[in-house]
Amino acid sequence: MEPRSFDGDADRPRSAGANTGRVLVIGPYLRVRAGSADTQSERHVQRDAEARLDEATGLARAIDLVVADAIIAPIGEIRPATYIGKGKVEEIAGLVKSLDVELVVMDCALAPIQQRNLEKELHAKVLDRTGLILEIFGRRAKTREGSLQVELAHLNYQRSRLVRSWTHLERQRGGFGFMGGPGETQIEADRRLIQERISKLESELKKVQATRRLHRAGRQRVPYRVVALVGYTNAGKSTLFNRLTRADVQAADMLFATLDPTLRALNLPHGGKAMLSDTVGFISNLPTQLVAAFRATLEEVLEADVILHVRDISHEDAEAQQSDVDAVLRQLGINPDDSGRIIEVWNKIDRYNAEQREELLNIAARRPEDHPAMLVSAVTGEGVDALLAAIEERLAAKRTTLDLSVDASDGAGISWLHRNAEVLSKELHDGRFDMTVRVDATKRDIVVNRFDAVPHHAT
Repeated sequence: MEPRSFDGDADRPRSAGANTGRVLVIGPYLRVRAGSADTQSERHVQRDAEARLDEATGLARAIDLVVADAIIAPIGEIRPATYIGKGKVEEIAGLVKSLDVELVVMDCALAPIQQRNLEKELHAKVLDRTGLILEIFGRRAKTREGSLQVELAHLNYQRSRLVRSWTHLERQRGGFGFMGGPGETQIEADRRLIQERISKLESELKKVQATRRLHRAGRQRVPYRVVALVGYTNAGKSTLFNRLTRADVQAADMLFATLDPTLRALNLPHGGKAMLSDTVGFISNLPTQLVAAFRATLEEVLEADVILHVRDISHEDAEAQQSDVDAVLRQLGINPDDSGRIIEVWNKIDRYNAEQREELLNIAARRPEDHPAMLVSAVTGEGVDALLAAIEERLAAKRTTLDLSVDASDGAGISWLHRNAEVLSKELHDGRFDMTVRVDATKRDIVVNRFDAVPHHAT
């Protein structure tokens, strides 16, 4: 559906029949004042607004809502009572009636009082961007931890919104002392019950997180290095994950197709292994409740040796999406400019023709050596071998390469090396295996002392 814009005099859409799940998506975006910032053209600003509205529409469709219409409603300032002005409220009320929609999605963060006032004026349920994303996460969470985290975030969001005009929240309820005292209002009781549930969820999450820490400690003893995929939602992370690991993780042209983290073994070019982690996609204005709630899930990113920032380089807002991902990484305490840890992956190059692809290659070639960009197509596999080599090289920079010689009869020692080190070469000479291995700093002294290993010198 092509997004429309109204500023008081747009043509009204024709009436549509009632349909369960019909939704009207509104983009109440602030106008850029003339002369502000750099001299952006109105066309550029409008294109950005349309991209934002298109994303909001995709969010609504991600939970199977039927989008009856999507409208850009430019505003000059945010109104404390209803976010948008009175005239626009009346315009939207007319659309709600003519389209017979049940839900209005506002692509912004609404204060509880703004949401309540809009519902009264529009005579329809109103959901803001935060609530919509929470609904998506609630449907997509599959693991126990993911479900707990979503419910916790939703309750924290809902706690501040117990200001509805529904009559059952305004009735007084008597008590016998142990029920909260006589005269406790229903809204106070609801808040208390929510707080009790939040406390229980936080306790359960601590137990789940303790289990995850044990699993992580087990992987560190092996040791497996971790490579984590991050990126804007729908950037193609899961498709790339499947391509790199030959897995079968759900990958769809859909916002937040993947929610729960997934770990699979990643085979490196020279026989080494790492663990590849696919995480939840980021998005602009990601609710702070979710960043906090999913911090434990994102610990795989925090602990990762290498982070692949996957970008949909074909998207018209690719630069803005990069900024949004960088902002979330900073919230997690990760420096997005850490060139020793982060590799930028420009995905979906299959959408470009040969001339455009050559231009992209030239742009990537002009980047600083310590901030390379790897061009790939997760769909066709183009550039994946070069990406794997870059991952291996980045991981190798954090490990020590050693030369050693082991008696061929020392089966236990050779087996230990294969389990605890990356065997780069192994040749049999006169009853001994001459080996070159790469090990973590934690295992270096063990290898040196047990096998008389020496630093590797390339010939």
